[in-house]
Amino acid sequence: MNSSHRKTLQAVFSEPTQSGIPWKDIEALILAAGAVRSEGSGSRVRFLLNGVPGVFHRPHPRKETNKGAVESVRKFLKDAGVEP
Repeated sequence: MNSSHRKTLQAVFSEPTQSGIPWKDIEALILAAGAVRSEGSGSRVRFLLNGVPGVFHRPHPRKETNKGAVESVRKFLKDAGVEP
């Protein structure tokens, strides 16, 4: 993971939960952690990280995530053993 990925990881795990993290940064973080990505229908994207599956919807029309999505990503990363 590079410094940009670590910065995004800190943002995902920060309390209180941040909104407005660009989805492309979150997706890059998950891939840098070693996940495999597959595209679902519509805006759905699936990841498999350390045997843990995760399904998310890319935000649209905005490119930033809301608090609920950030909390879902945080839980997915924790379950997969990725924490700051």
